[in-house]
Amino acid sequence: MLSHVRFVSSTAARWLAVLFAVSLCSCSSSDSSAPTTTSGGSGMRPSGSADGAASKRLILLTNGNSPFWDAARAGLQNAEAELDLAGAGFTAVMEVNDGTPQGQLDKLRQYGSQSDIAAVAVSAIDANNVAIAAEMKKLSAKGVPVITVDSDLDREKLRDSRFAFIGTDNLAGGRELGVCAKHLRADGGEYVTFVGRTGAQNAIERVGGFGEGAGGKFKSLDNMGDDLDRTKARDNVRNAIRNHPGLNTLVGIWSYNAPAIVDVVKELGKRDAMTVVVFDAEPLAIEQMADGKIDAMVVQNPYQMGFQGVKLMKALVTKDDAIIKEMFPKLDDKDAADRDIYDTGLKVVVPNDKSPLKKEMFSDKTEYLLLDAFREWLKKYNLTGS
Repeated sequence: MLSHVRFVSSTAARWLAVLFAVSLCSCSSSDSSAPTTTSGGSGMRPSGSADGAASKRLILLTNGNSPFWDAARAGLQNAEAELDLAGAGFTAVMEVNDGTPQGQLDKLRQYGSQSDIAAVAVSAIDANNVAIAAEMKKLSAKGVPVITVDSDLDREKLRDSRFAFIGTDNLAGGRELGVCAKHLRADGGEYVTFVGRTGAQNAIERVGGFGEGAGGKFKSLDNMGDDLDRTKARDNVRNAIRNHPGLNTLVGIWSYNAPAIVDVVKELGKRDAMTVVVFDAEPLAIEQMADGKIDAMVVQNPYQMGFQGVKLMKALVTKDDAIIKEMFPKLDDKDAADRDIYDTGLKVVVPNDKSPLKKEMFSDKTEYLLLDAFREWLKKYNLTGS
């Protein structure tokens, strides 16, 4: 009986040895197709999904939830395909914040504890939130590049918390919206601006720029924040109209403020008394302009914010200096205020050729479009808004 046991054990051992050898061959074969380190502009190539390994994430963190971000998501997804992120071991992800500074803070802290985060782009919800800036710095210190898109941090105090900003020249955009009001109401008037968060850098710059562009004949009555609450956004418009008898110009600063303004103006029967000028072109706002309820829109390019944001994040992670220099040619010039800013451009959109607003009224950098032409531009990129 004992000899039989020895025979079985010996046979089993031989088979185990064979199986072990086969498994080694198999591992060696699979290793030959694993991602490797590449030289040149791409730097280190992280593990990618091509061989089943987990991808590193390039994250775009929004300030809140709005159709504005749909166009940015389209840009992000197209960049993912065109830049072959999967082949380089990356995936691009948009994460939607809950509209609060604490929400962004929690997300950033979460990213700091996750090993698959390669880079982060943030639409900073508050320009001077030092806690958010500190978390961005912590990520950078861990080797996770951080940039801002759409809304920046305070550039005098917190500029070193991110590598660069990609988005609108919001001061210029505010000025162009003010120019719209100036030419729509030559005699001037009184205005109220409506925005999600009054402390956001894009809001501060747009509101300030609007006053500059509108000129001395216009008087600001209030700047009303709604904390990204759509009901409060409509209530703000309602209260502004009821509390200010001389109010004649309503200014939407964030994308969803436009439909809120239009809804309340219609509800109160005030269209003939009000000039309506707004930022951004949500799908509903486009239809409202076509119906004669919006006089002018200054439109950003969130599609390019998404696309260029992904492009820069990938370049930073892979240390592609050529791409970084192409996007920021003045980066080494410490005296250049725009050295770390990538401007995604502006459009002024008017309902039709009967509008009193004409191309020559605006900066050469600003594209002037009739609504039909703007819709054709959207169609080109398969967008419903911008």
